[in-house]
Amino acid sequence: MGYRRRAREQALQLLFSMDLRGDYSGQMKNLFCHAFIPEDATITLFETLVQGILDHREVLDRTIEQFSSNWRIPRMGRVDRNVLRMAVFEMFYLPDIPDKVSINEAIDLAKKYGTRDSGGFVNGILDSIRKHRETGREGILENP
Repeated sequence: MGYRRRAREQALQLLFSMDLRGDYSGQMKNLFCHAFIPEDATITLFETLVQGILDHREVLDRTIEQFSSNWRIPRMGRVDRNVLRMAVFEMFYLPDIPDKVSINEAIDLAKKYGTRDSGGFVNGILDSIRKHRETGREGILENP
């Protein structure tokens, strides 16, 4: 398993825990990192993902809701919504990672940690966002 995959898994575990407790504080992050020390190779991406998602969560959630038919963020499973947040964050804010890579990684994480329907659900939303971004249309997506 590559270091980026491990960093994504660790970030997903922390974000899931924060989501479950409703606590997005630095203290939660410190507790997690104390118990599950991220590896040296993964720490930079782990930190970037977690802090970026926390900083931009409102924009990420609005974007996800715009492309999910009848699925509001609170109604989504915790794994699905955090996987989606991570992938959309990568698509918007990490230009060195191709959108298709972010989408494939998100689908794999959703299949591994979510329900049997999570992979398809995540794929549908992320592919719609990717297609919209490729057309260059303005007006729906927030500018990051």
